[in-house]
Amino acid sequence: MIKLVAFLGNYGKEYEKTRHNVSWYFEDSLPFANRLSWQSKFKGEIASFTPAELAQWACDTKICSKKDGSPVLVPEEAPAHIYFLKPMTYMNLSGDSIIEVANFYKIQPSEIMVVHDELELAPGFVSLKWSGGLGGHNGLRSTKAVLNTPDFFRMRFGIGRPDNENIGVADWVLSRFTAEQQEIMQNVFSQTNLLLVKLLLSKEPKDLIQNWGKKNLI
Repeated sequence: MIKLVAFLGNYGKEYEKTRHNVSWYFEDSLPFANRLSWQSKFKGEIASFTPAELAQWACDTKICSKKDGSPVLVPEEAPAHIYFLKPMTYMNLSGDSIIEVANFYKIQPSEIMVVHDELELAPGFVSLKWSGGLGGHNGLRSTKAVLNTPDFFRMRFGIGRPDNENIGVADWVLSRFTAEQQEIMQNVFSQTNLLLVKLLLSKEPKDLIQNWGKKNLI
């Protein structure tokens, strides 16, 4: 099961809601985001909660619940705690924060999911992936380097490539979404909340890849 979710981004006001920080934008949009208690540790901001708490939050905020309105079941195999992490190292050193958490809590690479932006997918697309290439993403490259393996989960939010040849990729990822794209992303996030909860309460997260390998939510 997934024990650690690392939301990749760059810290600082100037990077808020930029394309490269789409994972932080997603985390902020979670209906239960205000229930998370963050601490400055491990070169980042970290929050922990139990699977039972997550199940209750998902029920309270109408993300998912059983037919009678009670929280969904938590597998017996569920870990004692789940961790959310926002590395505060800048994108290209994200792995430095991730490996500190993984080592301290004895979390294996296969129990980690990295949430990040994806140039090769248009806004509106979400992709769940296991292992594979890095697509030139500096945060993924750093993560693979410290874990010494690409075998970890990725949740990818499409940001597309610049449609103007005068705009470089570096400038594009550090620019903000247009008002229209922000509306698209909010719609995407609201539909991805359920996926995140299902992943974290699933005994076999890989089973969700078949339906979420590349999904257009608009």
